[in-house]
Amino acid sequence: MDETPFVLAVNSGSSSIKYGLFTFDAEPTLVCRGSVGSVGAAAAVDRILAEIDNHLVTGMFAGITHRVVHGGERFDRAQRVTAETLADLRTLVPLAPNHLPDEIAIIEACGRARPHVPQVVCFDTAFHRDLPMVSRTLPVPATPGLRRYGFHGLSYAYLLGELERTAGALAARGRVVLAHLGNGASLAAVAGGHCVDTSMGLTPTGGLVMSSRSGDLDPGVVTYLARLRHLSVDEVEHLLTHHSGLQGISGRSADMEELLALEASDSRARLAVDIFCYQIRKWIGAFAAALGGLDTLVFSGGIGEHAPVIRSRICSDLLFLGVELLEAQNAIDGPLISRPATPVQVRVIPTDEALMMAREAYSVLTQSAPAP
Repeated sequence: MDETPFVLAVNSGSSSIKYGLFTFDAEPTLVCRGSVGSVGAAAAVDRILAEIDNHLVTGMFAGITHRVVHGGERFDRAQRVTAETLADLRTLVPLAPNHLPDEIAIIEACGRARPHVPQVVCFDTAFHRDLPMVSRTLPVPATPGLRRYGFHGLSYAYLLGELERTAGALAARGRVVLAHLGNGASLAAVAGGHCVDTSMGLTPTGGLVMSSRSGDLDPGVVTYLARLRHLSVDEVEHLLTHHSGLQGISGRSADMEELLALEASDSRARLAVDIFCYQIRKWIGAFAAALGGLDTLVFSGGIGEHAPVIRSRICSDLLFLGVELLEAQNAIDGPLISRPATPVQVRVIPTDEALMMAREAYSVLTQSAPAP
């Protein structure tokens, strides 16, 4: 009988729940991946477990690990799930109301389905825990918990590790800008292996313009919209997170592939694409200033990994920083897409949050004592 232990990584998104099954090792091996639609926490967990059973004759769950978007100031690293953990997470819901309730529901559903399997939570904010005061402090009256946090941390931690593996420790400890560009998009400025600034702030709505999220706004825009449309706080939040960004600019679509197909005949679609590329180019320039220069630029995420035209447009006016693409490599999503001998290396690194979660779970569960 096969008694190989496995760890299940569960990543709750806005439209689907992705999962990956890995061996329980310091360097986990993928067994299978999949996703299920948003059908409610209990039904989703039942489907995931049923689909996993199709891949395994037998085996033992060593743990289940979850991506949690917001850890607030309480959680700065991955840890085992306890009743206290869940209680603390519920207090953080106001910081991520579009993410945390569903993530907590999935954790609880997994606990009911596999009550004797330990669970681990991994926080997207943890990568940014060492943000300097100058980049984490908000210019408002001091309020407990109110600060810039940053997100996509699991992706960034993975990318930095892959950069070291593929380009060496010197590159990973240099002046690096990591660009996670997908439906949610952000950038991180990293020096010496530590994040010194990032585009998202208190919540995942801030920073770059995204598929349906506004990104940063003049606060007056929020109050103006509320008064003009007679919107409640919740209605304003829904507008800015689900009907803004590329969707709001184009009036047609939040999907970058669709916008690129439309831009030749639709000026609003073209404007949405142009604004997306323009804002990212500005952030790269700003982060190069924060870092005192730039050695490596990394593209990742669904758009960053698979949209050569977007990478080309972003980099088109960055020659003054030393960024120059080799378009033949860019066109095929090559791993190194900058011209030889240019000052800045530009790389495309596919991210793997689930693998990062499996690593975190192994570390937590092998170093901590079992929960009482």
